[in-house]
Amino acid sequence: MAIEAVLLDYCQTLVDSADGFRAAEKLIQEKIFEDLALTNWEEFLADYRRIREHAHQKLVLSREAIWQEVYWYYCREPNLQDLQRRESEYWLQVSTTTVIFPETPRVLEALAARYKLAMITNADARTSSAKEQIDHYPQLKAFFDVIVLAGKDDVPAKPDPAAFIGCLEALGVRPDQAVYVGDDWRIDICGAREAGLQPIWIQHHTVPRTFPDVETPTPIITSLDALLDLDSVLAQ
Repeated sequence: MAIEAVLLDYCQTLVDSADGFRAAEKLIQEKIFEDLALTNWEEFLADYRRIREHAHQKLVLSREAIWQEVYWYYCREPNLQDLQRRESEYWLQVSTTTVIFPETPRVLEALAARYKLAMITNADARTSSAKEQIDHYPQLKAFFDVIVLAGKDDVPAKPDPAAFIGCLEALGVRPDQAVYVGDDWRIDICGAREAGLQPIWIQHHTVPRTFPDVETPTPIITSLDALLDLDSVLAQ
């Protein structure tokens, strides 16, 4: 079956937000550590990361909700207004240090000439952070026929297949007529595969990161440039 649509993730697929997320996490961790009046930074960091990982496994996307869990773990009731303010600071830090991968505009332009394009990105259900980030790059938005903010407006977050299936329905294509490109093994690759799409796993060569060591028939690319010859990618 010929491919008619290319669906893509946003962060770490079209844009590089790695430095922004690291800086934002460190900023908030230090503020919470200080507010809790703790003395053992390494112990706090281990607890924080464990709580965050547990939340991610349950697909809790709200940073505010994760931070509440941290406070509750230390038997403290958080100030919700403070957490809301910190979430705004968090996303400001991310957005100001996010950059478009150099190849993204020209690859999207080439793909748009041949395929229907869509973006599916997870969003915090309680904020417009994902939309605001995408709005920073109108030159990218213009290429997409459909943009899905999964986790908002009754759309389940990835890896729920509903996020992918709803996007396909909006495009008017079947799962076997589309590919999905994303960087996260569980959320993107497994989610797309569960929805019946052909996933393509991007492990961008400019982003220092440890990816899960899994055996998979899923094609792996290290730059969006590879999509310019999609047939070769799918033949891997």
